[in-house]
Amino acid sequence: MDQAKLFDVADKVVCVTGASSGLGRSAATMFAQSGAKVVGVARREPELKAWQSETTAEVSIVVADLSNRAALKDTAVAVCEPYGPPDILINAAGINARQHADEVTAEQWDKTMNLNLAAPFFLAQELVDGMKKKGWGRIVNFASLQSRRAFPNGISYGASKGGVEQMTRAMAESWSKYGILSNAIAPGFMPTELTAKVFEDSEMATGFANQTCIGRNGVAEDLHGPLLFLCSSASDYVTGQILFVDGGFTAK
Repeated sequence: MDQAKLFDVADKVVCVTGASSGLGRSAATMFAQSGAKVVGVARREPELKAWQSETTAEVSIVVADLSNRAALKDTAVAVCEPYGPPDILINAAGINARQHADEVTAEQWDKTMNLNLAAPFFLAQELVDGMKKKGWGRIVNFASLQSRRAFPNGISYGASKGGVEQMTRAMAESWSKYGILSNAIAPGFMPTELTAKVFEDSEMATGFANQTCIGRNGVAEDLHGPLLFLCSSASDYVTGQILFVDGGFTAK
């Protein structure tokens, strides 16, 4: 293989959920700047349109509430309209209610599971046929430090992200033989809307930075290299894996 094209995603069709903000938005922008045709999916239309207008490369958007499981089939159809079926699916959308175990409601539990765990699977299920026809595909789910560690007020989020880790392995077992590789990224602490409360508390943020081997918290750009690796020919023999991009947080 031409080494210059090892991490090439040019002309690939990439669907990124959660593209209106945070890590999803950063990933969507990175893929667009790398020459891919990107379809950004999110619930908040103004933020999604703002991302589209700020991105100079070719991108399209689909406004959808991914926590509404009944609408995922229609969402998948809409995702395929601009450029055809995606080659790559990045499941970055997520929610963290930060409720103590004593306060978790059935409604919030279901919303968390639907968005964090059910949506990545059922959206992939709808899109995987297009990848099968090409004989090539990449699915990258977003796991978490809480896939393996318990944090305060994180029982529903942690349960969903633990499920994402095992779901990723099961996706790999089911679809890798068709050339569709499934992996997950587990980010460390990075400033986003989802982690705003952490970074508003400077003492807490410093504590998490000190917990890493590197000695700092992450930034969204720290995920760009790992994502390109998992979504290109560089990872042709990698599937069913969880890559912790956490500065060594889980190593200590």
